[in-house]
Order: sequence, then structure tokens, then C-alpha cells
Amino acid sequence: MATAFLILYLYLLSVRSGLVAFNVLGIVTLLLCLVKRYYHQALSIGVLLLVLPFLSFWCFPTFHNKYYNTKDDVGRVEEVSSANNFSLVGRVYSYKVGLQIAQAHPFVGVSKADMQDEIATYYKADFPDIEPSAYLLPHNQFLYCLVAFGEFGLLIFIGCFYYPLFWSRTKTAPLLIAQYIIISLSFLVEYTLDQKNQTGLLFTLLFLLLPLNGLMSPARSEVGWRPS
Repeated sequence: MATAFLILYLYLLSVRSGLVAFNVLGIVTLLLCLVKRYYHQALSIGVLLLVLPFLSFWCFPTFHNKYYNTKDDVGRVEEVSSANNFSLVGRVYSYKVGLQIAQAHPFVGVSKADMQDEIATYYKADFPDIEPSAYLLPHNQFLYCLVAFGEFGLLIFIGCFYYPLFWSRTKTAPLLIAQYIIISLSFLVEYTLDQKNQTGLLFTLLFLLLPLNGLMSPARSEVGWRPS
């Protein structure tokens, strides 16, 4: 019952990143059920994933409005000045600027200290219709690292961040895999680990270290259940 409430509440809130993460995890779970031949569970999950968006569209004004707002945002991507007022458009141009900087400084990047100045320079040169208040750092963790540290830094980041997942490949760790999927999806639309309020970094550390701790051998024999 609590799970059903939380799923409906997720659709009521209608946060795009949360909905994408939920549906991707649902699809992964469905595929695992098919591989293990749990066909009834797979059918139930598939029906749920198909029905929920339509049900939410008619029942939740927030979901209905989010759908049309997103559609409107996507339709304005070609209008450069729309980046001043529409978040999705602003993110698209942050990617374009980030890629241009990465191409100009491919190996070692421009450093985090100089990122804002470099980004402002490229915005002014290539997208003068965008106001300085709408300049954005690349809203993608991988692109952010590429701009700041170059290709070498990005490779080091990817290797270090995903090594625990590689280390756990022979263990049963559904919670760890789910958290990696959620966080990796957030990396595609946010510089999650480098936000000023550090919320993304806190979430990442907490919810990755928790299942990782559960996979490690207990130091004391009396230690019982551990999350995994």
C-alpha cells in the first residue's frame, strides 16, 4: 500500500527526472523478470508502466501541465532567446557551449576555477541573445568533468565512480545497481556532484555507500543484517 502511494505521489509531483528514473528502473525490472521467466510479474509491471502515465494525465493536473510545458519547451529549442525563460532550452545551450569548450581544450580542460569565465566568453561570442543571468554551467556531470578536467580527468572520474559497481559484479546487489542507475540518469541532466548546496553529493555518497557496506564482510560475528 505504501509503495502504491509513493508511486502515485511521484506522478503527482511530476518531476521529469524522477519519472524517467522510475520508468527506467521499471523497464530494467521487467527485463529481469523476463530473463528469469517470471512472466506474470513481467506482465504486471508492463501494464503498470503503460497505464500510469495515461491515468496520471487525466487525474493529476500537475502531470497534465508538465506534459504540455515540456512539449512547449522542446518546441522552442531553435529560438536562442528562449534560453532566457525556459529551463530545457537553457540546458540545451549549456550543452552546446560545453561541447565547444571541450573541443577547444580536449585533454586537460579549463579547470573548475576558470569554468564560469570561459562559459561566459563562449555565450557572449556564439549566443549573444542569451542574457548573462541565463548562462548555465553544463547540466551534465560527464560534460562538466570534460570541460573542467579534459578527457584524462573524465576517464579517471568514470573509472573511480563506477569501480564499486564493477567490484560487486559477482555479488547480488539489486539496491546498489538501482542506485547507480538513478544517479547515472541524474548525471545526464545535472552536474549532480558539483552543485553548490552539495545535496547531490550527499545523496550519492549515502545511497551508494549504504549498499556497498552491506556487501562487505562484517568485522564482528554478531553483526546481522546489512543492506544490499
